[in-house]
Amino acid sequence: MDTHIPPNIYQAYLTALIAGDRITCTDIVQDLRTSGTDIKEIYLHLIQRSLYDVGDLWEHHRISVAVEHLASAITERLLSILETEMFSIPHKTHTVIVACIADEFHQIGGRMVSDMFEFQGWNSHFLGANTPVRDLISMMQRKKPDLIALSVSVYFNIPHLLSALTIIRTQFPSIQILAGGQAFRWGGEGLLERYQPIKYIRDLDELESWIETYEREYREVYQ
Repeated sequence: MDTHIPPNIYQAYLTALIAGDRITCTDIVQDLRTSGTDIKEIYLHLIQRSLYDVGDLWEHHRISVAVEHLASAITERLLSILETEMFSIPHKTHTVIVACIADEFHQIGGRMVSDMFEFQGWNSHFLGANTPVRDLISMMQRKKPDLIALSVSVYFNIPHLLSALTIIRTQFPSIQILAGGQAFRWGGEGLLERYQPIKYIRDLDELESWIETYEREYREVYQ
């Protein structure tokens, strides 16, 4: 993995996260920022990576649900600290709505997606976990976003995502949709093709590249 975060620092962070050591995790993140590590680097190669590793440990029954929940709670606290830096970023006219579908209660991935848009200067509206499709559509009618991004973490919730996409397409037949999340680790992204224009986003690295491409193409058309 191409990263400027030294392996020993990452391992110390992961160990503290699994141990529920919020203070050490916070100190590591703050030290990285003080030393000049880019905030997106921290998102991509510390927080995202550690969440994937924690998830793998839970799936293989090497940590308990309680440990996984505590790691998630610590991560949310750290995101709140890092998000304060977004207020100084100049914002553009682009708008995105990010939501976790109904019955999807894992919201960290969606929150980080929303933050990545904010880091790029977008106006991002994060609706959080378990968002009913009717409320999502109501917000889309109010905010008139350039696109929407939907997150699903549990594989068994993919049918809920497809149902939501069907309803969204009847109301907004041409809006660009992004979809992703850990639910797709076992496949299923091909099911999204019928809802074009739609793009499956594998991780935050790919999302950052997609945003940059979108903005470049937008400038070529409108400037």
